[in-house]
Amino acid sequence: MKFERIPPCEPLREYVQYFWTLVSDDASLAPRALGPLADGCPGIVIQLSGTFYDDVSTMLPQAFVYGQTIKRTSLYVTGKFKWVGVCFYPHALKSVFGFNASELTDGCLDLNELKINATTAFTEHLFEVKEIGNQIDIISEFLLAHISRYKSQIEPITRYASKEIIKANGSISLKELQRQLNLSERTFERKFEQHVGISPKLFSRVCRFQRSLYQLKNNNYSLLSDIAFDGGYTDQSHFIRTFKEFAGCSPYEFQKQPYQAFSDFSVMIK
Repeated sequence: MKFERIPPCEPLREYVQYFWTLVSDDASLAPRALGPLADGCPGIVIQLSGTFYDDVSTMLPQAFVYGQTIKRTSLYVTGKFKWVGVCFYPHALKSVFGFNASELTDGCLDLNELKINATTAFTEHLFEVKEIGNQIDIISEFLLAHISRYKSQIEPITRYASKEIIKANGSISLKELQRQLNLSERTFERKFEQHVGISPKLFSRVCRFQRSLYQLKNNNYSLLSDIAFDGGYTDQSHFIRTFKEFAGCSPYEFQKQPYQAFSDFSVMIK
C-alpha cells in the first residue's frame, strides 16, 4: 500500500491540513477490515477506484465528506483501490460547507447530495482526470467555491481553543481556557459543537487517545502505566477503558493485530 500527503494551496491553508492519496495494488478478493479511529479531524474521501462497505454490506458513496469519528466502526475493502482525500483542521467543516459540524459527527454525506449546482459536475470531472496533481486542483477549486459561497470565515475562538487542546495533547484545563476566552461554559460548548462537532471535553479525550495511540505504535514506552501517566489518566485501568472506547479493543489486543495506520483517515487495516 502506498500513502502520500500533498500540501494544500495557499488559499486553503487555514482550512486544509493536507490532501492525501492511498493506493493498493493487492488484487485479493478477501475482504480487509478497516477501522476508522477517532483523530479529531473531519475530511473527505473520494474512491477513484474500488469500493468499500460497512458491516451490513452497504456501499459507501464514491465521494463523501465525514465528520468527527467517535464510535468505533467496521468498514471493509476488497481488491485493488485508489483513494484521494482531504484532512481538514478540526474547526474547518462549518466554514467550508456552511452546516454545523455536529450534523456529521459519526456520519458522512455524499458530496452529490450537497445542494450545490456544480457538485455533480465536480465528481464527473474528477473521475475523468487521471493525474493526481490535476485531481487535487479540481478538489481545491471545489472547496474554494464552497468557501466563497458561504462567505463563512474561520471562527477564531474555536480555532484557538482547538489548537491549544491539541498542543497540550488533551491535558489542559478547559475552565482556564474558557476563562481566557471570556466565555460562559455553555457558549464555549455551543461554539465548539457547531464548528468542531463535539464538546471541548470529548475533543480533549480524543487528543489524549491519539497521544497514547502514537506511543503504542512507536513503542515509545516501557510499561503501559507510562502511557497512562503521560496521558493524564487517573490510572492504568482508566487508560485501558478509554482506549477500548475509541479503538474497540484493549491496548494489548491493538498491538497484536497486523495493521497499517494512516493519520489522515486514522484507519487500521487488517
